Amino acid sequence: MCKTILVTGSSGQLGTALMWALPAHGYHAIGLDVAASATTTYVGSFYDASLVRQVFTDNDISFVLHTGTLHTPHIETHTKQNFIDTNVSGTLLLLEQAVASGRCLAFIFTSTTSLFGRAFSSVPGQPAAWIDETVVPLPKNIYGITKIAAESMCELVHRQSGMPVLVLRTSRFFTGQDNVEETGWTTSKDDNRKVNELAYRRVDISDVVDAHICAMEKARGLGWGTYIISAPTPFSRDAETLRLLDGEAPTALRTILPAFENTFAKRGWSFLARLDRVYDSTKAIIELGWKPRYTFEAALAAIDEGKDWRSDLAVKVSQKVGPRRMQSHEPHTVLWTGVALKALDVSDSCALTKSYLEDVLDCCQWLTTVIIARCTDIKGRVESKLLAA
Repeated sequence: MCKTILVTGSSGQLGTALMWALPAHGYHAIGLDVAASATTTYVGSFYDASLVRQVFTDNDISFVLHTGTLHTPHIETHTKQNFIDTNVSGTLLLLEQAVASGRCLAFIFTSTTSLFGRAFSSVPGQPAAWIDETVVPLPKNIYGITKIAAESMCELVHRQSGMPVLVLRTSRFFTGQDNVEETGWTTSKDDNRKVNELAYRRVDISDVVDAHICAMEKARGLGWGTYIISAPTPFSRDAETLRLLDGEAPTALRTILPAFENTFAKRGWSFLARLDRVYDSTKAIIELGWKPRYTFEAALAAIDEGKDWRSDLAVKVSQKVGPRRMQSHEPHTVLWTGVALKALDVSDSCALTKSYLEDVLDCCQWLTTVIIARCTDIKGRVESKLLAA
């Protein structure tokens, strides 16, 4: 029988990717998100107790993939209490409902490598930090603090209930441009940066999806665990390599993959001079049976063959989810849209390209969806408080 999976954050990049991929693996997926989309079954917040109860009552849920969250960009637009309500209290609500249903086989919590924060030095003169699951997280902002608190909540519920819970700390995987405020942005420049990051702090979204599927399949045998999900690094964990990564990273890479220089030179690319950390996903590969395919080495091979270094799923997500250049950066999207519309007001004769105008339209449509979804969420919360008053 086809097992049902609840995916929170189903309108976001990872949630959408999971909703697209899960049916091919024999699962029936239902989505929950505050933003309406083709991949979202229930529109609303997972902090809404009545809605969450309804979701579990309506469906025989075997697994929960909890990808929904407030991210770092939301720090500019949301209060600390908003982060606690969503990332901590919302996670607890889902955990307890999953246990109460008596049918949930496992709960997979999508966390982040961002919570390591101050666990390594970003100041030049220090060897690169080797980050694996033995490193104690030291969050540097409310996002990291609430994610580590939610992880602790996951462990507590597992210990008390016995429900298998696994935590996946994902590194960067967003498919759009991460730094929209950066001047001189080009597709080639962004590709260069992302391919560089595959060597130490990025993972393709297709591999993230596979990691979640592996986690579901292994959860009952493991019970509890935290795992770093990042593309396997080409670097080794030895003192000399970590020293070279502090200012001489191309030299360290050249000793391992000398061919990278030719690939990069043809495109006018460069490798970073300094890496401050390297994420090690060995534990996930061994314990989850995870087999990431989109590595730094694979990217080099794809580029040499004239192919896209990204997975087909990553390309599809980048084209379908949110504005093309700012999918996960809502504050910047609002600002960018305002600037774009101002340009339209200033002069009807502006030489605005079709692509530019499409981006403006894309942003406006996306913002309309977000605003409607948020107003619906607020309305529901107010009505709940009135009923309880």
